[in-house]
Amino acid sequence: MTASKHPFESLTPARVVDAVESLGFWLPGEPFALNSYENRVFLLSDDDRRRWVAKFYRPARWSEAQIREEHAFLDELDAAGVPGAPPWRDAQGETLHHAHGFAFVLFPHVAGQAPELENPAHLFALGDLIGQVHAVARRRAFQSRPVQEPMAISQASCERVLASDWLSRRQRQAYARIAERLQTLLAEQCWPSEALQRVHGDCHLGNILGRDEQFALVDFDDCGMAPAVQDLWMLLTSPDADEWQMQLSEVIEGYEQHVEFDRRQLRWIEPLRTLRLMRHSAWLVDRWEDPAFPRAFPWVASEDYWDQHIRILEQQRLALENPRWLA
Repeated sequence: MTASKHPFESLTPARVVDAVESLGFWLPGEPFALNSYENRVFLLSDDDRRRWVAKFYRPARWSEAQIREEHAFLDELDAAGVPGAPPWRDAQGETLHHAHGFAFVLFPHVAGQAPELENPAHLFALGDLIGQVHAVARRRAFQSRPVQEPMAISQASCERVLASDWLSRRQRQAYARIAERLQTLLAEQCWPSEALQRVHGDCHLGNILGRDEQFALVDFDDCGMAPAVQDLWMLLTSPDADEWQMQLSEVIEGYEQHVEFDRRQLRWIEPLRTLRLMRHSAWLVDRWEDPAFPRAFPWVASEDYWDQHIRILEQQRLALENPRWLA
């Protein structure tokens, strides 16, 4: 019996070109696949030598209402002068397009490099950028995008991992035990609903591009409702307490050029880190039928990966029980 093909396997380069050219462009060259797994993203050049990024959404992940909220948020940011890449609109003002069974969007290409988190000037610039984003974000709430709910996320992640065949009996018992303890700690450290606001949701270095201390946020695919610190904590990377405080000081100073930061939210960094770790492994399991995942993440099939993941979750238990450097 032949296994069914994953939908993305039908998204050939010819179909990518055909989809974009159906919008009135002419593409003299081949699309270049960018590093993306959740969706499929391509760099393109048109006959005027303009460079574009075409994002083809993973089928059945987001509703059209959720995608349109993402695009509307980007338009708000662009109207406010926040550096970024607003979605391209056709003559009818439409940003969301369809071809070959996929929803897709075009963005102008943002050139540049990732910032250096050891550079105080870059950290200040990043805080400044995210402060600009949040000054706009706080004006209203999302109606359709996801809400960062710790208990729902941790429970769903735990269930997905335990329902898989990846863990040995020993690992399954250890994972279930640590996940239960983490869920108890997360319940004790959960943020109130009034702390939620619109956020980018995935502010890692791969989604920040620029040069000369001028950066832009790209890929708002995970935007939703969460505490403001969700967009800041991944910039605080140093294992050294003094350096961590330096990073925090520079980021917050830049951020507060535009909007005040409630420092009480710092206590939610470790809960947010815990959720990201749990959700990441569940995401890998959940996406394994996509052929791109076994090629990109072959170690997920190894016993060592799950032993390491359980050890990391144990470290997160300690971090939740004994928060560090937050005075």
